[in-house]
Amino acid sequence: MAKHQVHTMSSATMYSCYIKKAERKGRTKSEVDEIIRWLTGYTQEGLEVQLEKQIDFETFFAEAPQLNPSRALIKGVVCGVRVEDIEESTMQEIRYLDKLIDELAKGKSMEKILRK
Repeated sequence: MAKHQVHTMSSATMYSCYIKKAERKGRTKSEVDEIIRWLTGYTQEGLEVQLEKQIDFETFFAEAPQLNPSRALIKGVVCGVRVEDIEESTMQEIRYLDKLIDELAKGKSMEKILRK
């Protein structure tokens, strides 16, 4: 089966899109970083290394140190699809991240975004 196009996109490219989206809505790069670290288990240094390597999204999630078990609490619709119903694991991880960034841009508190 052919990979979905988003799997092969550079994580660094998507990261810059996430930063721009957050900053347009008055949020910060550090909040985006916190969300990514929470979701993937990367340290700040580890995140920066992965972004510098320009790896694709599939590798970014495959090499994540510790995917947060609370990510299963992320519910809702991204691109017309319910994230909790996505069966393909990499696509679901990508959409979890998209959903968290959407919540950030919509003004939700970090406490709610990080499911605390």
